[in-house]
Amino acid sequence: MDFIKNNIANIITLGNLFSGCVGAIHLILGDYQTTAICIIFSLILDFFDGFIARALKSNSNLGVQLDSLADMVSFGLIPGLTLYVALEPFENLFLGIELPFKIQYLGLFVTLFSCLRLAIFNLDEEQKYYFKGLNTPSNTILIFGLYYAWKESGNFQFLFESALFLLLLTAILSWLLVSPIKMIAMKFKSMKLQDNYPKLALLIGAIIIISIFKIVGIPIIIIYYIFISIIFQKQLN
Repeated sequence: MDFIKNNIANIITLGNLFSGCVGAIHLILGDYQTTAICIIFSLILDFFDGFIARALKSNSNLGVQLDSLADMVSFGLIPGLTLYVALEPFENLFLGIELPFKIQYLGLFVTLFSCLRLAIFNLDEEQKYYFKGLNTPSNTILIFGLYYAWKESGNFQFLFESALFLLLLTAILSWLLVSPIKMIAMKFKSMKLQDNYPKLALLIGAIIIISIFKIVGIPIIIIYYIFISIIFQKQLN
């Protein structure tokens, strides 16, 4: 029984990894809707593995490593593949210049920086009540959310019709993943109202955005999250 208890969280983490693998395969096949479902499953499982590990007091170094390895696929590979797929139509043309390689491979820089971000997070003991840099799940929601909204309803078309904009997005998000900017984490250091203004501002803003823009508001929430985190830099500790 102890073996099962100690590994329930790890099994959930492996479920996150499996969901991420399936999502990546379907994205390459052009089935972005199944990928969206897989990302949702991975997000849910990523939340519950840590929650259950704490509840059962089964935290372990193995669990920490498994969590990062699973996230590398679900929230590292998938956003990179999303940009890879989005850049595919441009082939090797950039601003009218014919390059000796296909520019779609540059989208995978998000995957490289996601890996670096996860490695830094594992070694950094400072990030208990905030994130340093954009966390990989938020980055995935932003990138894939933009892509999904474009495919479903044509929103953000300006972004996906320009290789320049897509590569700028790749560069900015790659930097944000490893940047020193403090980002809000929904972890409570205390229940004092003044200590939680950033979280309240994020929650209220997210509700307003999703009520106005519906599903298109999902990537907008992440953009709002980045800006509100920058505004509340001094309050995050």
